[in-house]
Amino acid sequence: MKSTGLVALAALLPFALAQSPAWGQCGGIGWSGATTCVSGYTCTKVNDYYSQCLPGSGNPGTPGTSASTSSTSTAAPPTNTNAPVEGNPYTGYTVRIRGNMAIPLFADLLRNRSTLAPTTLTRSMRLQQKSLTQPVKAKALKVKEIPTFIWFDTTAKLTTLEPYLKDASEKGKAEGKKYLLQIVVYNLPERDCAALASNGELTIDNDGEAKYRQYIDTMVATIKKYPDVRVVAVVEPDSLANLITNLNVQKCSRAQTVYKTSTQYALKQLNTAGVYMYLDAGHAGWLRLACQPYSRQVWQDAGSPEYVRGLATNVANFNALRAASPDPVTSPNPNYDEIHYIEAMAGPLAPFPAHFIVDQGRSGVQNIRDQWGDWCNIKGAGFGTRPTTNTGSSLIDSIVWVKPGGESDGTSDSSATRFDAKCVSASSHIPAPEAGTWFQEYFETLVRNANPAL
Repeated sequence: MKSTGLVALAALLPFALAQSPAWGQCGGIGWSGATTCVSGYTCTKVNDYYSQCLPGSGNPGTPGTSASTSSTSTAAPPTNTNAPVEGNPYTGYTVRIRGNMAIPLFADLLRNRSTLAPTTLTRSMRLQQKSLTQPVKAKALKVKEIPTFIWFDTTAKLTTLEPYLKDASEKGKAEGKKYLLQIVVYNLPERDCAALASNGELTIDNDGEAKYRQYIDTMVATIKKYPDVRVVAVVEPDSLANLITNLNVQKCSRAQTVYKTSTQYALKQLNTAGVYMYLDAGHAGWLRLACQPYSRQVWQDAGSPEYVRGLATNVANFNALRAASPDPVTSPNPNYDEIHYIEAMAGPLAPFPAHFIVDQGRSGVQNIRDQWGDWCNIKGAGFGTRPTTNTGSSLIDSIVWVKPGGESDGTSDSSATRFDAKCVSASSHIPAPEAGTWFQEYFETLVRNANPAL
């Protein structure tokens, strides 16, 4: 679901060219096509399964490699000594918009399409260029100004964390503002254990737990360098939910201990950096009220970290916060939208802190799924309510966009290593690229169907 990155915007050029086009795939596990890019584009590694031709200089013939990170630093960063504030951590802070680099890249593409060399445009891209009217382009550019979370779904991506923090710190000092950065911690060993689309880099058999601790240590050390920037984190989407509902899946059953111990480690360490944390709580159609004892227990086993603020719901999903009426697929669940789910869950959570953030990034259109459990690139979806602290509920700190719109939930290619059958469901937009990579056609659908309109 749920990881970040970019994807091909069109099909390959004729094989005779022996090069991938602008934005085309140029590498990855199982890839047998061209591994070089047209002039002006560099083959850049997005993840183990996908490399893509992105604008930039450098050697266009060599797939990019991600920089490694270390769990140690040459100088001890400052340690957070402040107690968490009482109340909403979003209050009084400006959310830094540079949380999603795919949207700006797409916006730049929109601006520069008329100047792209014809040889870099596939037939599909030329058709898409013609199909985008000026009003749609204008709306798409507005999405660039909406903050989304930064997903750290590999250790290598931690090299980008410090530039984000440094930018927010410098901008805050220059403007006299206080900035907040939103991140997603998403790299558990055996991640996405009940599905395939977002399987991660760490495994139990490959010393995954120790590597996860290094990943967390690196993140914490980096954040501590910038105590003037407030960080809000969603911690490990789907992990808690999988332990509640999917222990019949062998991979989940085997991973349950490492899920718990690793999550506890993350909570403890992020707490030392003053990171405001929201544990993932699935959504109304997945967990109903089953997450209450689990979230409370994980928090208590971690020593009840004071910077754990509450729970995040509907991450990367499509449920409305307040539905006008129940979608027929939600029957007979009385908690047919996220506000019903949150209100039913809040009281019994005690002593766990009952505060919430709710992802509404792709929840603008309702009654579009054949089954409530359909989650992959739901066709007909639209961007939803913009991020705001005016939530209409004292339980909800903020409406947010956790999942960057326009990034795929998973591939519809049945031959792909990470193919999940849910991505070819009757509810899914097909064809679709790998999870976390740029899905231009879907992005345009989200723009056109946005509610409220962009």
